[in-house]
Amino acid sequence: MCLIAFAYNVHPSYRLILAANRDEFYERPSSSADFWQDHPEVLAGRDLKNGGTWLGITRAGKFAAVTNYRDPLTVKKDAPSRGNLVSGFLTSHQTIDHYLEKIIPKSGRYNSFNLLLGDDNDFFVFSSRGGKQKLKPGIYGLSNHLLDSPWPKVTRIKKMMKTALQKKGDELEDELFVMLSDRHVPPDSRLPATGIGLEWERLLSTVFIESRIYGTRSSTILMIARNRHVRFVEKVFDGQKDPWMISRFSFFMKRR
Repeated sequence: MCLIAFAYNVHPSYRLILAANRDEFYERPSSSADFWQDHPEVLAGRDLKNGGTWLGITRAGKFAAVTNYRDPLTVKKDAPSRGNLVSGFLTSHQTIDHYLEKIIPKSGRYNSFNLLLGDDNDFFVFSSRGGKQKLKPGIYGLSNHLLDSPWPKVTRIKKMMKTALQKKGDELEDELFVMLSDRHVPPDSRLPATGIGLEWERLLSTVFIESRIYGTRSSTILMIARNRHVRFVEKVFDGQKDPWMISRFSFFMKRR
């Protein structure tokens, strides 16, 4: 997962409105979002290489997502999959605090990451490069650096999110997917320098990424209403210009 924009406790009807693009090499096998057979409470896509996921929610309202922190100089070839940090939380009975207490001492084993964790009461971000933060109401953007780092596409998608929040119902969903399909390329002078070279910085600078071997494989909308109704919609691209699969899920969160 490489770009997430979300409004937390901002909209009068929704506690959380989240829009995310998963960017990955097309050859990496994965399955589209669904409730897992081995963990029926979990709704998420699945990385078929290592078994984890990039974003998901449970019927009880536990939410998690991960983005990579881009730093090619510190990549560990034998590091465990960061997707297991997401699935580990979703399949556990632990609170956010207890889960973070468990993983923070081990975070150095992984390649650098940002982890979003939410439940009925709280929303946290933990970065292996920036520590733990409890989030206050607001509009946020997260890509492959720290939360709200002023990368062009993060700044751009936060502005688009603010505009989208003026819509309601299906119009809101449509506007969020338009936002996730944005292909605006910022000028070279505004691009970050993360050690991958100018050509790749340009390629990765758009909200929706397209290339021959790597790009935005899926776009996901998650909306949690204040009445506990969850709307989860995923569009799968896998290198196609238009989605070849659209999955929709709707349910009310269980009360503990």
